[in-house]
Amino acid sequence: MMRTAFVLLAISATLTARGGEVVFESKPQRAHFIELFTSEGCSSCPPAEEWTNGLKNHPRLWQDIVPVAFHVDYWDHLGWRDPFASKKWTERQADYSVRWKKESGYTPAFVLDGNEWHNGPLPPPSTETPGVLKIVVNDDKVNATFKPSGAAAAGRYEIHLARLGFSMATDVTAGENSGKRLMHDFVVLGLTNETMKSGARELLLPAPATPAAPNSRSALAAWVTQTGKMEPLQAVGGWLP
Repeated sequence: MMRTAFVLLAISATLTARGGEVVFESKPQRAHFIELFTSEGCSSCPPAEEWTNGLKNHPRLWQDIVPVAFHVDYWDHLGWRDPFASKKWTERQADYSVRWKKESGYTPAFVLDGNEWHNGPLPPPSTETPGVLKIVVNDDKVNATFKPSGAAAAGRYEIHLARLGFSMATDVTAGENSGKRLMHDFVVLGLTNETMKSGARELLLPAPATPAAPNSRSALAAWVTQTGKMEPLQAVGGWLP
């Protein structure tokens, strides 16, 4: 029984270290990185967000699956301005469209591990072993390290940190969702992208562009890519204190 408890502790996504530090450490196996591009102005987006919101209590969260939701701004001129939307997130989706040779973006749109995806059953745990991504958070300072294995070891890397908001509620009064109260989880409130030297980087937590909801949980999602690419090699995340 004690051995079982020890194993469960060892594989936990979130570990509390000394002095208030919080540590998120991936497994060697690749975590699936799920992105949702969405908007409060889009009538077909609430069901997609409801599906994504359901992942916050999933047992595979943060170790096997790391979800984030980017609110795009190209619906804002059609009657309702999404308070969580950003031109930067629209540009991120446009970058995917260019790579996929698509003429334009759309919502809701899911991306799984850098590839266009139509959500459904979650993918099974990956058998790929790109390496271990470790994130140490101490107040607003972050130390990120990536220890690659196999073919990933020869690359140059970038680290990406997204601050996520939960229980973000909006009463929509115009546009396609007029009259609805929308609830959002995994909302990207801020994003930091930095190069990594020798698989390590010290940086600051991304500042939220929109304040988190009072008394709501917040989280951090982190993923590492090869320089100049969007496909994640490894990802991890966890709840912030």
